[in-house]
Amino acid sequence: MKAVVFEQFRQPPSLRIVPDPTPTAEGVVVKVEATGLCRSDWHGWMGHDPDIVLPHVPGHELAGTVQAVGSRVSRWKIGDRVTVPFVGGCGHCQECNSGNHQVCEQQFQPGFTAWGSFAEYVALDYADTNLVALADDLDFATAASLGCRFVTSFRAIVDQGRVSPGEWVAVHGCGGVGLSAIMIASAMGANVIAVDLTEDKLAFAREMGAVATINASGTDVVEAVRELTKGGAHVSIDALGHPTTCFNSIANLRRRGRHVQVGLMLDEHATPRIPMDRVIAWELEILGSHGMQAFRYRAMMDMIRTGKLAPQKLVGRRIGLDEAPAALMRMDSFEGTGIGVITRF
Repeated sequence: MKAVVFEQFRQPPSLRIVPDPTPTAEGVVVKVEATGLCRSDWHGWMGHDPDIVLPHVPGHELAGTVQAVGSRVSRWKIGDRVTVPFVGGCGHCQECNSGNHQVCEQQFQPGFTAWGSFAEYVALDYADTNLVALADDLDFATAASLGCRFVTSFRAIVDQGRVSPGEWVAVHGCGGVGLSAIMIASAMGANVIAVDLTEDKLAFAREMGAVATINASGTDVVEAVRELTKGGAHVSIDALGHPTTCFNSIANLRRRGRHVQVGLMLDEHATPRIPMDRVIAWELEILGSHGMQAFRYRAMMDMIRTGKLAPQKLVGRRIGLDEAPAALMRMDSFEGTGIGVITRF
C-alpha cells in the first residue's frame, strides 16, 4: 500500500510503498477513504510523543470501510462504513470498565502507538470496543474530521465543561478544535466569545456561532472577556495549547468558572504558568479533555443528523496523499481556516 512515512523526527516524510497491514484477533483493517490533517500529527513528527517508534506512519482522524476482520471480532463485517476515536480503549482495564475508554491504561492510538491513517489502509485494534458506525448519508471527509478535534471539543463542552444555555463560553484559538468548540457550544445555547490573532479566523468563528470576537494582537484578552461577559466566562477553552492561551483561559473566568484544556501542551509548553491563587480563591475548576468514548458518539451523531451540528462546514482544503508530507511539516504555521482532509489516495 501507499503510505506517508518518516524515519527520523523533524526530517521530511516521504510517500512510499509499504506492506499492507493485517488485523489482530480483536482488530480490523480499514480502507481509508479520508483522513484529517491535525496539529497532533505535527507534534508526533516533531518527536513530542514518546509512544512513537520509528519508522512511523502518522494520521489519527479517519473514516473508511472495513476490509478485513480479526477472528474474535463480533460486531463488524467487511464493507461496514466506520470511524474511530483517536484514543481507543482496550475494553478490559479498570478505566474501560468504568466507561472511560479515553483514559484507558493500555490505550491504542492510531498514528501514535501504532501506524496511522496517512495510508491506503490502517489496522485498528479492539474493534468491538472502539469502532463507530457511519450513516450512509455522512460523507467520509466530514466523518474523518470528527475523529480528534470535533469529538474532543464535544466532550470538552458537553461532558467536561457542562455548558448550559445562556452561559458565557470563551474559546481561545480558532483552528479546527476552536471552531468545533464554538459550533458545539452555540448549539448548546451558550454565548460564545472567540479569541484569535487573525481576522479571517475570527470572521469564520462568527459564521460558526460566536456572538463576539477578540483579536488578541495588542489586546488584554482577560480584561476584554471580563468586559464582554460582565464578570468573566462561565467556561473557557484553551483550544490552541500554548502557555499564553492557557493562562488567559483560566484568568478570564468568573468565580467558580470551569477551564477545559483541549490544546496539547507538550515539550517546552508542558508546564505552563497557572494563576493558582485565583484558582483557590475563586474555586475554579481545571479540567482536561482527551478524546471521547465510542459509545458517546451517538449523542453527537444525533445532533448532526437533526442539523443542530454541521461539522461539514468546518471541512476546508482537500488534498491528495502525495501532498501530505509537505502539509504535515507546515502544520505549525496555522495556515487557512477549517480542517484539512486527505481524500485522494
